[in-house]
Amino acid sequence: MATSTRSRAAQPRASYRCSECGWTTTKWVGRCGECQAWGSVAEAGGAPAGRTVAAPVSTPAVPIGAVSAEQAVHHGSGVPELDRVLGGGLVPGAAVLLAGEPGVGKSTLLLEVAARTAARDQRTLYVTGEESASQVRLRADRTDAVHDQLYLAAETDLGAILTHIEEVRPRLVVVDSVQTVGAAGIEGVPGGVTQVREVAAALVRVAKTRGVTVVLVGHVTKDGSIAGPRVLEHLVDVVLHFEGESGSRFRMVRAIKNRFGPVDEVGCFDLGPEGIRAVADPTGIFVERHHGRVPGTCVAVTMEGRRPLLAEVQSLVAQAGERPRRTTSGIDGSRLAMVLAVLQQHCGVDLSQRDVFASTVGGAKITEPAADLALAIALASSHFMTSPPTGLVAMGEIGLSGELRRVRDVQQRLAEAARLGFEIALVPAEVGKGGRQRIVDGMQVVEVSHVRRALEFLNPTRSFRVIEGG
Repeated sequence: MATSTRSRAAQPRASYRCSECGWTTTKWVGRCGECQAWGSVAEAGGAPAGRTVAAPVSTPAVPIGAVSAEQAVHHGSGVPELDRVLGGGLVPGAAVLLAGEPGVGKSTLLLEVAARTAARDQRTLYVTGEESASQVRLRADRTDAVHDQLYLAAETDLGAILTHIEEVRPRLVVVDSVQTVGAAGIEGVPGGVTQVREVAAALVRVAKTRGVTVVLVGHVTKDGSIAGPRVLEHLVDVVLHFEGESGSRFRMVRAIKNRFGPVDEVGCFDLGPEGIRAVADPTGIFVERHHGRVPGTCVAVTMEGRRPLLAEVQSLVAQAGERPRRTTSGIDGSRLAMVLAVLQQHCGVDLSQRDVFASTVGGAKITEPAADLALAIALASSHFMTSPPTGLVAMGEIGLSGELRRVRDVQQRLAEAARLGFEIALVPAEVGKGGRQRIVDGMQVVEVSHVRRALEFLNPTRSFRVIEGG
C-alpha cells in the first residue's frame, strides 16, 4: 500500500503552458491567467530537459567590423510607396508580414510586387493557399502581372512549399496566407496557434539561410489585431498593416515594426478594377476644390508618419428634433464632443440643442489632435453661415480651456500647404506672441493663442465672448 502511494506521488504532474506568453499552470483553463488570451493554454509535452551541453557552432564568431553588410542592402520592390514604408525596399533574407482585413487588397498589392520583381529578371514564387491557380491567373491578366519569371503554386502544405522553394530557387517568396498553410506532424488545424507558429518559423529559417525575401500574408481579428500567436510578430523582421475603408478606393500601408527602416511612414494606394497603383500625392483625394466660399468647411494639415496630408473637414449644424444628434465620419466622436464643449464654454457658441454632423472628404480618417482647430472653424462657420476665407488651412490642438497648443512639424505642414497653393494658415502662437503675422513661402501665417481669437479672425464683425460662468 505504501509502495503504490509512493509511486503515485513520484509521477510528474501534468503542466499546461500558454502559447502566447509562456504562463504555466497545473490544470487546463480556457483563458490564460497572465495575458488573458482565450484558447491559448495547452498541455506542455515532454519531460523537463536536462542541462544543455556545448555543441559545434555553425559559423565562428568574428568582430562585428568584419561582418559584411552588403547582404542587408535594400532592393526596390517596384512599388515606390511600398518602398517608402519599408525604408528603401525589400531586404534579402528578411521576413515581412502584411496583415489587413478581407478584401482590402493585400493579394492584389503583393501580386503587383511579385510581377515587378519578376520583370527585373529575378525569379519570384507566389504561393496561394486561399485561391486556385486559375483564379490568381485571372487577376494577373486583369492587372497585367503575367511574367515568365513569376512562378505560381497553389499549396497548403508546408513541406510542399519548401520543395517548391528548393526547385524554383526564387529571390522573393509570397505566401498567401500563413493561416492556410499546415505542417505535417504538428498538432492542430491550419490557422491554429501551434500550426501558425511552426509554419512561420520554418519560412523565416528559409529566408535567413538562403537569403530569400519571404512575404507572409496574415489575417486580422474582428478588433483589427493580427490573428495568430503574438510570437508571429516577433519572428518576422517587418510587420505591415494594410488598411482602408470598404466604401473608398484609398488604401494605406502602415509599418508597425521594421528592423530595416522607420516605423512612422505610410504608403498611399488607389485600388481600382485595373489593379492597385501608388498615390504619391494623396491630398487631391481628401481636399475638394470649391469655386467659391462654402460655409462649414475648413482644411486641416495632419501628419501621417512623416508625411503631411491635407484633409478637408466638413460640418453641418441643423435644427434638432427632440434629441440632438452627433454624427461623425472619419473624425473621432470624442474629439467632436470636446470641441463642442469648448466652443460653448469659452466662445459662447451654444450647439447643445442643434444637430451636428462632421465628416471628412474622400474617406480620410483623422485621429491627430492637430485637426481640432479646423473642426472648430468648420462648426462655427456652419452655425453662423459664414464662409472661411478662400485658401485657408488651420492646424492646432485645442485644450480644455480653449488655448491652442503647438503641434509637431509645423514648418513641414506649412511647406506642404504652400506647395498646394493655400494662401492663409492659422497656427498656434508661441507664448506671449499671439496675433503675430508673417509670410512663409508666400503664404500668410497668422499665430493665434486661443480658439476664440481664431474665430474672431475669421469673422471680425462678431465678438465671441465667454458665456456666463465660463
